[in-house]
Amino acid sequence: MNCDEIILAYPGLLAIAVHRLAHELYAREVPMLPRMMSEWAHAQTGIDIHPGARIGESFFIDHGTGVVIGETTEIGDHVKIYQGVTLGALSFPKDERGRIIRGSKRHPTVEDHVTIYANAIILGGDTVLRRGCTIGGSVFITSSVPEGATVNITPPALRVKDGQRNAPPTSIPARNADDFQI
Repeated sequence: MNCDEIILAYPGLLAIAVHRLAHELYAREVPMLPRMMSEWAHAQTGIDIHPGARIGESFFIDHGTGVVIGETTEIGDHVKIYQGVTLGALSFPKDERGRIIRGSKRHPTVEDHVTIYANAIILGGDTVLRRGCTIGGSVFITSSVPEGATVNITPPALRVKDGQRNAPPTSIPARNADDFQI
């Protein structure tokens, strides 16, 4: 891999570059153009970054398809995320009359040196992924994670049906990828 390959063939780089420009316009309250830019990048890459999201230095999106980063998300420096990650809102807060309160923090904060693996879903404005934590694939998080912590789920058991009608499924305990060969 070389710089040319990264620049020309990595969708995360395009999405981040467009976001950096769109974010500056968004911060200067330029109407519509920042959203148009982010939607263009989304159509090109499959990565949806709201121009309001604040993203630090040395941010990397690997593969990228299906990544969603909401408007009030804050991402620190040296953060790496993989495909399918959602940094989203639980819901809009509402006032005593049930009307949506705009302008509140609805999306998570990701501090420095965090890695988030594929298909993780992190929701809520009060949710903070503290410095140096690692978020495993396919987790669902709605509360803060301590500094340096690792969050993952226990692999499910794989069930294989033998093809015979009405035969009970066979359970295979999942251990690691080396246990399964095709």
